Amino acid sequence: MAQQVRTFSENSKFHLLHQVNFPLSVALVLAFFYYCYLNPRNQMLGSISPGTSKAVSKIYGQQSRKLSRMVYRQPQVLTPARKDVLVVTPWLAPIIWEGTFNTDILNEQFSLQNATVGLTVFLTEQETLYLNVFLQSAEMYFMVGHRVNYYIFTDKPEYVPYLNIQKGRQIIILEVESYYDHWQDISMQHMEMISNFSQQRFHQEVDYLVCADVHMRFSDHVGVEILSSLFGTLHLRYYRLNRTDFPYERRPQSQAHIPEDEGDFYYAGALFGGSVPEVYKLTKACHEAMMVDQANHIEAIWHDESHLNKYLLYHKPSKVLSPEYMCNNTLKKIWDHQGVDFSSNIKRIRIVTTE
Repeated sequence: MAQQVRTFSENSKFHLLHQVNFPLSVALVLAFFYYCYLNPRNQMLGSISPGTSKAVSKIYGQQSRKLSRMVYRQPQVLTPARKDVLVVTPWLAPIIWEGTFNTDILNEQFSLQNATVGLTVFLTEQETLYLNVFLQSAEMYFMVGHRVNYYIFTDKPEYVPYLNIQKGRQIIILEVESYYDHWQDISMQHMEMISNFSQQRFHQEVDYLVCADVHMRFSDHVGVEILSSLFGTLHLRYYRLNRTDFPYERRPQSQAHIPEDEGDFYYAGALFGGSVPEVYKLTKACHEAMMVDQANHIEAIWHDESHLNKYLLYHKPSKVLSPEYMCNNTLKKIWDHQGVDFSSNIKRIRIVTTE
């Protein structure tokens, strides 16, 4: 009888153990099967053989480009590229000077983004010759090797010159009505147009916007080193001065007002840009501020440039371009006459104003 009880007890334990182990075993088998055969990550990785010769493969829904081998001088931590100028702002934004970047490395890294750059410019009837110089020089020096959309805002599309351009580039004429007569009001319309088209169109076609004045000529390499989420350009006339000498709008009644004890740099209104969302925010804010000023019968001292400086003071740019990117030959001659060593800081002139 005791033997029967013991046997029954052992059988019950075995049966209970079998009940527990069987579902556990099934679960382990299913988990192993899923991991080996059904896991999307394993399937995705498995589709790329170790010796694949494809330059571009799909991994986790993103494109991975096969990079070429690069040989370049090793950066030296204890040997700064420039000792004569500020190369980084207090908020850790780089300031772009000759000698502070490697174009080949930047181009290689930028190609991974598969990005398109938009260059905006405004044309009036009297500026046809300026546009021709602007576009021809851009074809030689602006974003060479990358996709570019030239956006030309104009109410006179017939004045846009025909130009043979590089592969991967296109000239897009945006016909807009000019409903202002004074250039101060026209500058306000520029902010409005860039803002509107950023929201309606640009975000679908390009990744970055560079907003430029038609009265300029590219004279040397201007590439992806300038691109970031938001960038401004140091004004050549004021980059050596103290903030108290900047021509900021000082009247508190204006939306562009900046107190005398504030200010980082003075930025040129002729060249700014960034990602499409950030350019939209900037131009929308500047246009709205200019409209408030107009309603209050006040005009900022340097119009759209004053509002641009106010915006960049409180929305710090993630990159700052040195005056290499906005030189003025007339000012250079004046400085030469005054004995100012223009070349002591500016090693290369990349963009020249043509006014």
